[in-house]
Amino acid sequence: MTQTPIQIEIEELVEEFDLLDDWEQRYRYLIDMGKALPPLPDDQRTEASRVQGCVSQVWLIVEPADDGSLIFHADSDAHIVRGLAALLLRLYSGRSRQDILSVDAREVLARIGLSEHLSPQRSNGLASMIGRIRAAAEA
Repeated sequence: MTQTPIQIEIEELVEEFDLLDDWEQRYRYLIDMGKALPPLPDDQRTEASRVQGCVSQVWLIVEPADDGSLIFHADSDAHIVRGLAALLLRLYSGRSRQDILSVDAREVLARIGLSEHLSPQRSNGLASMIGRIRAAAEA
């Protein structure tokens, strides 16, 4: 059976994190992913784009593409949360609504060993980001 592009991306993420020996290395990798994320311009850091339910400041912009897919842009004032946002964007941005709704990011995070190392506050914020992404796909 042929894998879809989103399934291939999931497998690549799992393989990348499997190469890292311990949680500290995975944390650093996640932070590096966040550092590579382009910052949002100040005019996009609005209350409307702010993700509610996050302890940190997190902004998420949804941009519909001509082909019906959704492009996401995100930023945060916290390194780990910015890394989590970068991971979600890698997973979901540029995908069809159907693909977005077909994947539960929490399962992916469990496969790469991140879910058990996130604080309750970060887990809640992550759930809020995922909820915003899924709501955009359902709209």
